[in-house]
Amino acid sequence: MGLIKLNRIYEPANPSDGTRVLVERLWPRGISKQRAALDLWLKDIAPSPQLRSWFGHDPEKWDEFRRRYRQELDNNAGAVAQLRDVINRGDVTFVYAAHDTIHNAAVALKEYMEETDADKL
Repeated sequence: MGLIKLNRIYEPANPSDGTRVLVERLWPRGISKQRAALDLWLKDIAPSPQLRSWFGHDPEKWDEFRRRYRQELDNNAGAVAQLRDVINRGDVTFVYAAHDTIHNAAVALKEYMEETDADKL
């Protein structure tokens, strides 16, 4: 399994990023495809519009958001398998747009992918 890193879309790409995967359902505002320097945009791995709207990046809802998002991921085998395949090929950077670098879906997704991979060992 490759290393999973996180990077805001508004920060420059780094040669050490490995495969850059946008893990947002919506394209980030003000970012060109060239500037994004993405290898893959995996919209279906992102939280549902309903969950994203409910969460609203409210840190008070973080634990419940993570629980609900994990549930969505458990029921999204196709997208999870696609992302797992990318991770198994080498280092990956989950690219996200949120301003909060601690309470966002990419952080929760990284935790989920690392924990579910560990469960397989």
